[in-house]
Amino acid sequence: MKVIEESAVTAAVRELAMAAACDLEPDTLEALLIARDRESSELARNVLELLLSNSDIASREKIPICQDTGLAVVFVELGREVRVGGDLEAAIQEGVRRGYRDGFLRNSVCDPLTRLNTNDNTPAVVHLELVAGDALTLRFLPKGCGSENMSAMAMLPPSAGKPGIIRYVVEQVVAAGSNPCPPVLVGVGVGGSFEKAAYLAKKSLCRPLGYAHPRSDVADLEAEMLLEINEQGAGVHGLGGVNTALAVHLELFPCHIASLPVAVNIQCHAHRHKEIVL
Repeated sequence: MKVIEESAVTAAVRELAMAAACDLEPDTLEALLIARDRESSELARNVLELLLSNSDIASREKIPICQDTGLAVVFVELGREVRVGGDLEAAIQEGVRRGYRDGFLRNSVCDPLTRLNTNDNTPAVVHLELVAGDALTLRFLPKGCGSENMSAMAMLPPSAGKPGIIRYVVEQVVAAGSNPCPPVLVGVGVGGSFEKAAYLAKKSLCRPLGYAHPRSDVADLEAEMLLEINEQGAGVHGLGGVNTALAVHLELFPCHIASLPVAVNIQCHAHRHKEIVL
């Protein structure tokens, strides 16, 4: 059995936290370039140019792309043939603590009632999944709350069907307006239970941009929702144009015959995500 020491996990998460804050992944940069080139509004195109320039400066100077360096969300896939030599949860939290400290990132986590800041951006939200194999995969997703606060969840009647799903998702993105700093990535979770749909919506944001769902009918649904969202014309930062959303990612899970859970989790144009396999 493969053994991964707690210290290795902490070091990896520290690096992920600092890198995610400053360096957009190639998939996000490519999507922004495509959006700029297809943009019909001169004002919106100028804003996209500024966003690309901002990301370039952040990467070169190693300063955060956005002042809101987010609530850290970590998706963990632990192989069944892996043993962590220590406390996995503690290792991740320490990695977040060190990453935000050493990267001089804003501490944005507080008690929900007293509003007292924890002063080290912990605790991170950690999702653990057991998978086959001898690898430990860590996906780091810092979520700023301009976009996170636009999340929504509904328990639709099964009779709503695909039209109801599309209508609900489009309505939520349109209602969000400029708050999530569009162009956005729209994560959608359909099925499961109340909490499972929300988890799927968040996890869908980890899928690289440009990759449709492997199931053709789901991929068609993603494309239809993206088209309808962009046809509404809200555009970049609410300034009009054809780029309200860069992509829609939808994930499914079987649900009860009497329910149709649908969750929407929006990510801003600074789609910060990093991944490492140990």
